[in-house]
Amino acid sequence: MTITPSAARAALLAQARERILITDGAFGTEIQNWKLTEADYAGNLGLSRDQKGNNDILALTAPHVPESIHRAYFAAGADIAETNTFSANRISQADYGAEHLVREINLESAKLARRVANEFQSDDERPRFVAGAIGPTNKTLSLSPDVNDPGFREIDWDFLVEVYREQAEALVEGGADFILVETVFDTLNAKAAIMAVRQLEQQLGREVPIMLSMTLTDLSGRNLSGHTVEAFWYAVRHARPVTIGLNCSFGAQQLRPHVRALAQLADTLIMVYPNAGLPNELGQYDEMPATTAGFVHEWAEHGQVNVLGGCCGSTPEHIAAIARSVQGLPPRVLPRHQTATALAGLEPFVLA
Repeated sequence: MTITPSAARAALLAQARERILITDGAFGTEIQNWKLTEADYAGNLGLSRDQKGNNDILALTAPHVPESIHRAYFAAGADIAETNTFSANRISQADYGAEHLVREINLESAKLARRVANEFQSDDERPRFVAGAIGPTNKTLSLSPDVNDPGFREIDWDFLVEVYREQAEALVEGGADFILVETVFDTLNAKAAIMAVRQLEQQLGREVPIMLSMTLTDLSGRNLSGHTVEAFWYAVRHARPVTIGLNCSFGAQQLRPHVRALAQLADTLIMVYPNAGLPNELGQYDEMPATTAGFVHEWAEHGQVNVLGGCCGSTPEHIAAIARSVQGLPPRVLPRHQTATALAGLEPFVLA
């Protein structure tokens, strides 16, 4: 079957050759600032469980909230909006008794982001993109939740592929340009998401570009399933991600060596969106926008990044400061490597 190439991939790559692009910042901490009540979250859906904290469902019950946040990030200089769908999957929504609303949540979230992106693009004719955000779920294929039964898994591969496919299909139908598989703590989960998107491509007959973003669990540079950033790249590069990178986990200062390692290796765009520093003793992020912008400016100066943004604790002010700090700096040039067989366990292995 012939798969039609993605115009969005071509457009993003064209923009990325000209400048460092900007993605948006945190949604969860921005939503907290609205101080929403249970009634705000629950709306008129009549669900049997409390919905407070279910940020994804706001696409149905209080869409003005995510819309306002999208607008603030675009006004701050973002080129890419991530949909408010980090936990909009059947596994995570089951905790709220809302798993039957997964398709509707993703569809409406993507439509909302697409509409705002189109409005900003029509104002200045600068391309704006929508990345359909898919989180890791709270389950893992690689690890057992029971220390007494290391072979046990709460879910299996086929089920997780179907969970991801359901979400991806609705996001694409709603207008997402890319599927962003983010905060990858388990590389096998990410592979299931890749499989889901590939199945969706076959169904649609057109390319659905993937963005991949790993999260580190410690300063040694590994995710929860034990993979280094180099091993992660070798494990997923067959998917031809339009971007690969890092998000969450730490602030920009702690990610420096791992950004450098990935930038030297990956022959695709590097996208990094760190937390606004490390949380304080109250769990709050108090790194100032200028501080975050100063750290990521170093990456840009050294030619290590193509797309920058923020994760937990970041605000529109952080995104505006980042955008100003890299304005006019040349984007990272994709490296060219000699052809070699490269394999990945927890560590990379290159066969000369």
